[in-house]
Amino acid sequence: MEEKVKTILDYFEQISAIPRCSKNEEQIGLWLKQWAETKQLAVKKDAAGNLLINVPPTPGYENAPIIVIQGHTDMVCEKTPDSTHDFSNDPIKNIIDGDWLRADNTTLGADNGIAIALAMAVADDESITHPPLELLFTVDEETGLNGAKELEPGFIEGRVLLNVDSETEGIFTVGCAGGKHTHISRKLTLTDLAEKSQIFNLNISGLHGGHSGIDIIKQRASANKILARTLHQLAIACDLRMISLKGGSAHNAIARDADVAFACASENSGDLTRMVSEFERTVQTDYGTIETNLAIKLRAAESPAPKIKALGVAETRNVINLLLSLPHGVMGMSTVFTDLVETSNNLATVEIKDDTLQILTSQRSLTRSRLDEIANSIGAMAAIAGTDTRYDSEYPPWTPNMQSPLLELCRKIYKQGFDQEANVISVHAGLECAIMGEKYEGRDLISVGPDIRDPHSPNEGLDIPSLGKVWRFMEALLKSYGSK
Repeated sequence: MEEKVKTILDYFEQISAIPRCSKNEEQIGLWLKQWAETKQLAVKKDAAGNLLINVPPTPGYENAPIIVIQGHTDMVCEKTPDSTHDFSNDPIKNIIDGDWLRADNTTLGADNGIAIALAMAVADDESITHPPLELLFTVDEETGLNGAKELEPGFIEGRVLLNVDSETEGIFTVGCAGGKHTHISRKLTLTDLAEKSQIFNLNISGLHGGHSGIDIIKQRASANKILARTLHQLAIACDLRMISLKGGSAHNAIARDADVAFACASENSGDLTRMVSEFERTVQTDYGTIETNLAIKLRAAESPAPKIKALGVAETRNVINLLLSLPHGVMGMSTVFTDLVETSNNLATVEIKDDTLQILTSQRSLTRSRLDEIANSIGAMAAIAGTDTRYDSEYPPWTPNMQSPLLELCRKIYKQGFDQEANVISVHAGLECAIMGEKYEGRDLISVGPDIRDPHSPNEGLDIPSLGKVWRFMEALLKSYGSK
């Protein structure tokens, strides 16, 4: 492993030791502030918790433009069902597996901790020549780009911004989808179960999950949709009464697991296990090699129901019908970029909490009009089902500027360094560039990054050789401003 990459990974190891789930970035912010002060670098913090660290230019670069290197401090906190990891206290355990860095049954947090590590390594390497730098570390990106939304006018001065939150090396990202969350809720009526009722627990597990923007094109299964389909089949044979429901974990993660407890009259329950086994085989066939570990399991409680409350049969069917009708997956493809999703919806989380059904869906689109269309469509379905709906966490698309001087320079530097052309794309995911481009007019922005597989899932991995290439590209890009 080259020495520069080892330095970056050493920083990342330190970052991984600090809990930093979204909305819990206070410790990582304090650590970064202390690091900057130790290096005698000016640092400021805004009301939202965003940090800006100023790095003076190397001699000869005093008149070069200020370059902003930007990443976010929070991470999506996902783990396997059998993991005992406590994200509020435990460090992420990093494991080198050949060319890949991964974690021990949790998300790795390379999205976007590796951006922090890269920026720190640049600032700390005296052998690198560079213009004045502003290291911008935003908070609460994963729940809706909220830190970027709270950036104040004048917080950054640089007019050239390098976002390090892309996930494929050799690709320059110049555009992204906008997004919106639709929250659906409904008060439920729960009544006592009959003593003879048999209770069952239905579990969907073994799915890949993944990033609801980047991975949505891969046609991976949603545990919430499979749960709804399975319940629909069972409701044909038995009058179900739903007791509890929980599926998915985050707005930007495809649901990997879902669980429901329900009851039905004992005399009607005999065929349910057989039906679930048959439907499991059907769904496994549907997804073939996409979801090779998909499992649908039904377990009957060993004893009759104690005094438990449940939904009525009609209300249970209404919940199932709503989950069936809500869309999940690709809604349309881009007419501009090949193999790029234009519009999608993620049926992110479903839960019965106390006496309320709560559903969160996440819409994305490259255009504002289609974003509104899919959100309004979901709102209409919810209205028909008699539920309440609210929208939040909206952010705009980032429209590509193919005449960007920064893009032209980056393509030139990449070609010179690696003797190959970089690809230029827009992505079906939210990037803070969309917010900052709208908030700070006239900025030239681009997004780069190393290869990261399966972000937002415990399968997340960072390709170490690609990290070395990103480092060499950034070093050459910063150096190039000395000749301007």
